[in-house]
Order: sequence, then structure tokens, then C-alpha cells
Amino acid sequence: MSEPVIVAVGSMRRPKLDAVRETLILIAARLSPESIFEACGFDVPSGVRHTPLTREDTMSGARQRAEALVAIARQQREPWKYFVGLEGGLDIVRESNRRFVFLQNWAYVTDGQGMSAFGQSAGLLLPDALVTKVVDQGVELSEAIDSFAGGEGIRDGQGAWGVLTCGLVTRRDALRGALISAFAPFLNRGRPRA
Repeated sequence: MSEPVIVAVGSMRRPKLDAVRETLILIAARLSPESIFEACGFDVPSGVRHTPLTREDTMSGARQRAEALVAIARQQREPWKYFVGLEGGLDIVRESNRRFVFLQNWAYVTDGQGMSAFGQSAGLLLPDALVTKVVDQGVELSEAIDSFAGGEGIRDGQGAWGVLTCGLVTRRDALRGALISAFAPFLNRGRPRA
């Protein structure tokens, strides 16, 4: 049996690692039919605030996590094949003189050899109570959602997604959608162009 293909993930959080593992199960046969994939988590910084308040910062956080892993792999001569950064954050939109704040997840995948892609989850509208705490008062979303839901450590389980959708979409589910989108260009590599 050949060595597993290592997918380095820029987080040690269970929902993120589970999302990567589930995504790899879905795409492995298309990505590399003969390979066994293994997701390994590493604690690397995002370079952005705990709860990014713009789409650009959220995307940057995901990219910087993946790029930190590429740097580690080069420095330590690790044979990692793919590098994944995941970041959750907010997208603040103004429309008809109203402010709408959406929770989004972004994934960034690179092979460290020049191919990379972003993927985005759906957006989840935050209720005003959370917007006030997180955007206006600067409270980290993980703390605000714990208070909102009367729980503790919610981000390591269902996340704000699970709380706000009554369990219909969890943090892991939202991350998985972003990951599939980010891996899509890799799945289509080598296809003839029209």
C-alpha cells in the first residue's frame, strides 16, 4: 500500500478537521482514485482578528493559514500534498439604508506549487442581538454565541450555524460546502477547456 496523501489543515478544531475529512471522503475518488487521504491538523495563525468583520479579512485569514502550512512544509521538508486554511467571519452588507450581517466560512486550498482556490459557504443572517455584541461592541463571536444560546464551547460543536438554524446546518456542514467549492478547480484539473 502506498503512503497516504497528507492534507495539512491550519486548525486543530474538531468541526474544521471533521469537515475536511468528510470532504475528502466525497472527493477522493475524483481527486486521486488510487490514493488514501489523511487530514492532519496544525495550529497556525490566521493573521486576522478572532472574528473578521469583512469578507476580505475572512478570505485573507483562510489563505494565510494555508500559506503558513506551506512554509512549514518547505522548512521541514514535509511531503504534504494539499494545504487547507479555513476561516469563519462576517460580511457586512448595506442595502436600502439597512445593515445586514452574514456569517460566512471561507476555505483556501493550495498544492503549494502554484495552484490554489477559494471556496465560500452560504451566508447566514445574524440576529440583531448578535450583531450588536460582535460588530458594535467587539465581542468575539464564539463568546457571543455562547451567551446567546446559554451554552459553552459551542464553536467546537454545532457552532453558531447550528444554533441559528436549529441544528439544520452545523458549522461542520457550512465548512464542508466551502471546502467542496475550493477543491472544485483541483477536481477539474486536466479537463479539456471549451
